[in-house]
Amino acid sequence: MKFGFDIDDTLIQLREHAFHIYNRKLNKDIQIDEFHALNRVEIHEPFGMTDDEGKKMWMDHVEDIYFSECPPYPDAVDTLQKLEREGHEIYYITARSKEFGERTMDWMIKAGFPVHPKRFFYGMDDHEKVHIIEELELDYYFDDKPAVVETLKNPRTKVFLKNQPYNRHLELPRIDSWNELFDYILEKK
Repeated sequence: MKFGFDIDDTLIQLREHAFHIYNRKLNKDIQIDEFHALNRVEIHEPFGMTDDEGKKMWMDHVEDIYFSECPPYPDAVDTLQKLEREGHEIYYITARSKEFGERTMDWMIKAGFPVHPKRFFYGMDDHEKVHIIEELELDYYFDDKPAVVETLKNPRTKVFLKNQPYNRHLELPRIDSWNELFDYILEKK
């Protein structure tokens, strides 16, 4: 089978990682429960920033956010390694810019994810992911963003959300923990 995965906040804890970086860079001590209470993708509000200030903060620290010690979600690496050992094809489809594509792929490999360069797609906007997903004829696709999954109308691809506070309004199957993936997929067949 063909499995497609978004990276940020689907396989890796990027927003939470960035939240800790913001605390450090801004010399703040905003508690993690404020992060978990956010109902949107952007993380700047607990720091008292406007949307423009938040975007600037992200861009000013994007290197540190993307390429430092951002942790994968528990069991994400092991789950994808198991999929690969079982003979499944794994594809990564990320909206990270072309500027960061090759380095992101290298970072994923170093983190232990099974990556094949011809199955690693980047440099598109969120709403453009649908074209790649349809072209690849994926059996399963996993993402966190409502803007992405709402574009996927292909009944061939089973779409799952990585559960996040900002996507709870959507009525789609969810992954809370990567160690449940195999049981969950078998139950849904």
